[in-house]
Amino acid sequence: MKINYSINNQSCTADLSKPLDISIPLKEGKQNPSCYYAEEPTFETIRFGESFVGSVAEEGACNYQKVMITPHGNGTHTECYGHLNNQEENKVTINQSLKTFWFVARLISLEPTQLTKEDLENEKFSKLKEIAEVGDEVILKKNLDEKLNELEKDNNSISYEALIIRTLPNEEDKKTRQYSGQNPPYLEPSIGEFLAQKNINHLLLDLPSVDRESDKGKLSVHKGFWSILTDKNHKKNFSEVRATATITELIFVDNKIKDGIYLLNLQIPSLEIDAVPSKPVLYEISKST
Repeated sequence: MKINYSINNQSCTADLSKPLDISIPLKEGKQNPSCYYAEEPTFETIRFGESFVGSVAEEGACNYQKVMITPHGNGTHTECYGHLNNQEENKVTINQSLKTFWFVARLISLEPTQLTKEDLENEKFSKLKEIAEVGDEVILKKNLDEKLNELEKDNNSISYEALIIRTLPNEEDKKTRQYSGQNPPYLEPSIGEFLAQKNINHLLLDLPSVDRESDKGKLSVHKGFWSILTDKNHKKNFSEVRATATITELIFVDNKIKDGIYLLNLQIPSLEIDAVPSKPVLYEISKST
């Protein structure tokens, strides 16, 4: 099945029979990526005394299970700014925030930079200096900007509202990696605001978080990307919040998928919570002649 559509008055085609799934399937037990000390997912068979068992293997009529997961800590998930607001004062959910599901996306590959003492003494990295330590692996704004400028020169006729970051090296064990307490790579704090200014509404990456695992509660990339302001007392101000913007973490982009422009279908279940397991799927774009 092929569809025809227009991007910036440029006619394009995508073959919907050739999806490129960049989510990580969630399994029961430990064979999943995990972060922030989340418990492993459990799939529990439902039972009613001796009259019913939800397992065909146990001679039940059908399979019937309860699933327990932690969206932020177990596998591919998509979150909205409700991740940072007071849910008792104003309940904000991803199901409310994400109302359209097809976007033009750019995929890029970047290798984190290992910080040196000299880096942290550089005035350009003042925000980074507040949270980072020597040896941290960080996607730097300057490298991201250079990559985007380089690719946009090759294809400046197509704009995009979603950005997908694949970190290098891109190893298969990302699908099961245990990140808790490991200080995994993260984005430079200024990147969130930078992407917001470029009108990137959906950010996807293969790391457990856009921010440092332990960053003294600053969450600078989250706040910058959603345009959440803070005063000198660290009180959040949502007056300029980008309410429809989303962040998707713990994806996996196979090495066979080349950097470039894609059609993105961002699929989520209809749960009224700030983050949910998700299934981002890419489709190659062909320009029509």
